[in-house]
Amino acid sequence: MGASPNALALYVHWPFCVSKCPYCDFNSHVRDTVDQQAWRDALLADLAHEARLLPGRRLTSIFFGGGTPSLMDPATAAAIIDAAGRHWDIADDLEITLEANPNSVEAARFADLAAAGIDRLSLGLQSFDDDQLRFLGRAHSAAEGQAALAIAQRHFDRVSFDLIYALPGDTEAGWEATLRRALALGTTHLSLYQLTIEPGTRFATDVARGAFEPLDPETSANLFELTAAVTADAGLPAYEISNHAAPGAESRHNLTYWRYGDYAGIGPGAHGRRQGQRTVRHRKPENFLSGLARNGHGIAEEDRLSPAEAADEALVMGLRLAEGIDAAALEARFGTPLVDWDKVDRLAASGHLVRSGARIATTPAGRLLLDHLLGEIAA
Repeated sequence: MGASPNALALYVHWPFCVSKCPYCDFNSHVRDTVDQQAWRDALLADLAHEARLLPGRRLTSIFFGGGTPSLMDPATAAAIIDAAGRHWDIADDLEITLEANPNSVEAARFADLAAAGIDRLSLGLQSFDDDQLRFLGRAHSAAEGQAALAIAQRHFDRVSFDLIYALPGDTEAGWEATLRRALALGTTHLSLYQLTIEPGTRFATDVARGAFEPLDPETSANLFELTAAVTADAGLPAYEISNHAAPGAESRHNLTYWRYGDYAGIGPGAHGRRQGQRTVRHRKPENFLSGLARNGHGIAEEDRLSPAEAADEALVMGLRLAEGIDAAALEARFGTPLVDWDKVDRLAASGHLVRSGARIATTPAGRLLLDHLLGEIAA
């Protein structure tokens, strides 16, 4: 499946957090105070800039990410949703997602966020275990997480939650028990991420000085395979490397990314892709505001993608999906070769890819080696 050429997704980045998690390499910042009105005005101005460059588009999704957008004043979310509806045509099945943390203070905002127009909540539970939550630097307890999930399920039509696995000491038996507990909680979408040690994070420093040792690759691979098997058996198969959903409950916003559709990205550090251009906003909140005041937008980088660059990105994103890619359609779209078909056929024969005509997808064995496969088959 491909994205409609007229479809557009909107990503809104709220950069502020209560604290910085030691594994996080996202653009998040801790500030003593946040001027909610000033940030509302800034985001609306940045949105208006994108809208002027993308007239006549049909908006299919809005995603409030972060940072911690559940710290945003619900009136700000409402104002952005209203403005987006004035700038663009709105799809009948518009999906509006907001990422939230389970802290009790933020959970108290859920009713107001739902009233503002949010219809899908992505909740950062990360673990059901208090010791693991402390290791991950989370500001909530397991009990708070369970309470927040129950509140979310009362207020939002669709709820997803995140868990992090392959932590030091994780076992197959322990992770399977966690998975089955997660699947019993009644949501139709789960984001299940292996812990990765990202450069520049506190965990990277901790590993370098020997404070802890990451889980070994063999056990991590076994946990990944276990995750796919258990979720598929429960009716929430992996539709993307780390995302699992009942049929029809997939994140429509994230599918826009993976199917290489256009999306406008506003707010500090937000990335966007529109009409063959890659955009990146200033990461630091103060620099974003300065750029906005100076230029009428927060863009730090704006680059035209060559056909080869766009094709490579579409290949990388598309093969993350269980549905795979239509390589011939992408080659026609970008006017450049996408894959080396001889290597595709060899990897299909070895059981790492599935090929049906011009459609290519990874097998479970191939998903374990996705980075290697991409390097092999890229034209």
